Amino acid sequence: MSAKDKAARPARRNPGAREATSAAPRLLYGGNPQIPKGYGDAPVQAYIAAMPGWKREVGRRLDELVERTVPGVRKAVKWNTPLYGVEEGAWFLAMHCFDRYLKVTFFRGDALDPPPAQPSKVEHVRYHHIHEHDPFDEARWADWIAQASRLPGERM
Repeated sequence: MSAKDKAARPARRNPGAREATSAAPRLLYGGNPQIPKGYGDAPVQAYIAAMPGWKREVGRRLDELVERTVPGVRKAVKWNTPLYGVEEGAWFLAMHCFDRYLKVTFFRGDALDPPPAQPSKVEHVRYHHIHEHDPFDEARWADWIAQASRLPGERM
C-alpha cells in the first residue's frame, strides 16, 4: 500500500478504549473532578465516583450521612462541586477536592455549634478540612449536617 493510500484510509481506533477515556471525568488542578452541571443524585454520584484515592470513600460516607440525616435532601453539581440543600437552589453544604484534603463548606457555618475550624473571607461561611488520616467522627458530622440543614440555604 502506498503512502498516499495509507493517508486516505481512515485511522484505526479501538472504540471501546476511546469511549472509556472520554467518559472518565478529568481531574482539575488539585484533583477536583470536572463534572458537568446537573441536578439530582446522579451528578453527585458521578462526582464521588471520580474523586481520587481516599477522598472517594470519605465523599461516599458524607453523602450517605447527609441522606440519612436530611430525608429528601436536594443535590446538584455546580462549578465542579456537589451541593446539598433542603430546597432546590438553596444550599447548606458543599465539598471540593484538593491535593491534600477534602474541603467541606458550610454556607452558614458560623451559626453551627461548635463552628467548623476553618474561617472564610465570605461572611457566615466556615470550612472543615478532612485529611487522609483524620478520624471520621460520624456523630459530629451528623450534628453539623442536621444544624446546617435547619438554617437558611445559600442561593446560587
